Amino acid sequence: MWRPDFLFGVATAAYQIEGAAAEAGRHPSIWDTFSATPGKVHNGDTGAIACDHFHRWEADLQQLADLQLDAYRLSIAWPRVVDERGAPNRQGLDFYKRLLERLQSLGIQAFVTLYHWDLPQCLQDRGGWLNRDTAQRFGDYASLVSRELAGLVTAWCTLNEPWCSAYLGHANGHHAPGLKNVRYGVEAMHHLLLGHGVATRALRSNDSAPVGIVTNVNAVRADSQRPEDLQAARLAHACANSWVLDPLLLGRYPEELRELWPGIEAPVRTGDMERIAVPLDYLGINYYFRANVRSDGAHGYVERMLPGVERTQMGWEVYPEGLRDLLLGFKERYPRLPPIYITENGMASDDRVVDGRVEDPQRISYLRRHLAAVDEAMRQGVEVKGYFLWSLLDNFEWAYGYERRFGIVHVDYATQQRTPKDSALALRDFLRQRKAGPRAG
Repeated sequence: MWRPDFLFGVATAAYQIEGAAAEAGRHPSIWDTFSATPGKVHNGDTGAIACDHFHRWEADLQQLADLQLDAYRLSIAWPRVVDERGAPNRQGLDFYKRLLERLQSLGIQAFVTLYHWDLPQCLQDRGGWLNRDTAQRFGDYASLVSRELAGLVTAWCTLNEPWCSAYLGHANGHHAPGLKNVRYGVEAMHHLLLGHGVATRALRSNDSAPVGIVTNVNAVRADSQRPEDLQAARLAHACANSWVLDPLLLGRYPEELRELWPGIEAPVRTGDMERIAVPLDYLGINYYFRANVRSDGAHGYVERMLPGVERTQMGWEVYPEGLRDLLLGFKERYPRLPPIYITENGMASDDRVVDGRVEDPQRISYLRRHLAAVDEAMRQGVEVKGYFLWSLLDNFEWAYGYERRFGIVHVDYATQQRTPKDSALALRDFLRQRKAGPRAG
């Protein structure tokens, strides 16, 4: 079913697991500020301690080895490695260097994301992603990190899910920095993608590891066959998928955005689209759910929850076929589509330890069905090189705090006790059998 070189891994993000928010020279990010603002995060939770990975990283990496995983996708905390003046923070850089060296010694490939949403607050104070200069500051950060960590990274990723940073952070306020203006979302997206282009060049100047970007995508279904609902689905698909992929792979923004947000244009300057469309070595795809949409009666769309479908703790519809269909659609739409890694896929559930065990049968079923969908896409010609499950650990789930559990390893936040769930054990057994190869006789 899977090529010998197909990678199986898990993913995490710095702010969601590291904790140690004020240690070793780290200064605040926009998520420190946002989560400390009353009413922004469920239960007033913050990432100040999270999974305490900063102090427990060696045991957590051993967990990767024990689970027989090929690869680990992690992120670097920008405010941990660069101080508020933009100078290197040696303590932070040394932390990641030790971590990556340990991964190398364990034979686990390291996929390193530079930006998983934790913009330094000092840059936000100067406008954040609404300030074009932040793209250049991101390039400076990429240059520093790639010089320091060259040779320790299997593959670099510039941005994780720019859609979430732009839309959830700037258009609807659900994420940091909590702004609520669609125009801000469009401007932030452009500067994020420009930062990707600047950072890609910086990374390639210092290291030979492949460079890519990770985007979240979701399947879209029209609520009915009425023309207005079909149009709503077309706009929803453009917003969720083409808004990021078209600039990267076609060098232009989709026309549907003008229909969706009349009068709002990205702040494009001469040469910007060429910088954004710099060739990718790979594309990371994060997939979780399908959205069912209908017309809002004006220029846009609204989501209507389908009754009677399987859902996760997040309320998201479980629809594995959507991943297959999106991959096939991208292959048809983008002649320059690079090799793909599924860089996140997983589900949240209300997991509990009972007699030392965590039973999560829905997650096991979810993973099997989504891997089958990936396999179907590969059999139809899509080049997929690996699959990363979200996530290794239960962690700080952004605006949902610690209520939603995505990990295959349960975390008791009061004690920091780790307990592999049944899904982790099932994955371990699958990977152990895969590495053992077919039995003789």
